[in-house]
Amino acid sequence: MQRSFWQRLSIINTYLWAFRLSVLLVVVWGSLGTFQAGCRSALTICDFKSKYAPNVWLDLLVFGLSQGSVYALIALGYTMVYGILRMINFAHGDVFMAGAYTAFYLAAAFGRSGFLNRSPLISLAAVLALAMITATAIALILERVAYRPLRRAPRLVPLISAIGASFFLEYAFRGFFGSGFQAYPEWQIFTGEWVIAGIGILRTQAVVIVASVLLMAALYTFVMRTKTGTAMRAVSEDLEVASLMGIDVDRVIVITFGIGGAAAGAAGVLYALVFKQVHFFMGFFPGIKAFTAAVLGGIGNIPGAMIGGLFLGIFESVGPILFLEGLRVPGIYPTGIPAPYQLKDVIAFTMLVMVLIFRPSGILGERLATKKA
Repeated sequence: MQRSFWQRLSIINTYLWAFRLSVLLVVVWGSLGTFQAGCRSALTICDFKSKYAPNVWLDLLVFGLSQGSVYALIALGYTMVYGILRMINFAHGDVFMAGAYTAFYLAAAFGRSGFLNRSPLISLAAVLALAMITATAIALILERVAYRPLRRAPRLVPLISAIGASFFLEYAFRGFFGSGFQAYPEWQIFTGEWVIAGIGILRTQAVVIVASVLLMAALYTFVMRTKTGTAMRAVSEDLEVASLMGIDVDRVIVITFGIGGAAAGAAGVLYALVFKQVHFFMGFFPGIKAFTAAVLGGIGNIPGAMIGGLFLGIFESVGPILFLEGLRVPGIYPTGIPAPYQLKDVIAFTMLVMVLIFRPSGILGERLATKKA
């Protein structure tokens, strides 16, 4: 006999439902506080209007899209490796850092010589190429040295190896290049803003969004339309069966790490275009955010990683102002939280917890073979 809802309701389920309702209450309460009622008295009709002008919300949305585009590119490396090897490559954020950090020296040399602004597109292409080549090379070395010998080990072992590789890369770059922040040179052609349909958009953000979309479209086309991409999808479904069908599994895994590394290297340069600086620890938080995006979209699912990255970027950009600034707590925050944007990481990781608790398969769902489901 099927048990009723109240019979199935355990202490843990009660706690989870209370947590969900608490988060929903904070979101609704904070949003209503941000969109304050313009009432002069209790007898007038309330006219809800935003505390901020529409162009401010638009700026936050565009910034979120550019930030989310970077997260999506990094998340592709997580989701492709997980789709094939069922492991989380926690060193991937530092592959992103390595590409951006190495390309900085070429960009700085171009800036000192004046070539950066004499031929901005050529110099940007060269910087992108160096970042992608460097990140790809490091990703391939990690696969060969840190992961391939442990391929048949229990899942915890390559995870520990990935964390060790992450620390190694961070402190190797700190030792070779120093612990200070390096300011990326600025392309003059990308300063200012473009007006599109009457809307002003910062040029750097527009370049990041367009470049990311083109790279993601090229990757998706490669995976879905080429023979190598078909082999990657076959190995993702069942590695052993794919090997018996004549697919070179080692080659496919190497290509997967290489593509993920190239995407992370490109993301590193695009990140530097927006935030203007690099340092040895810059890969940690974007890497964790990209992992959150991959889980949010459905880890192992390439379109899911893209959608999850964009969604997380927008949520992280708009969320602190929308949900937290209007969150008034009598006696503690009577006028709202004073610095809500400092809590953007809290919003991102709260989303991760919510997804892991209530929908572990993500937005688009995790694609697993029946044997592994």
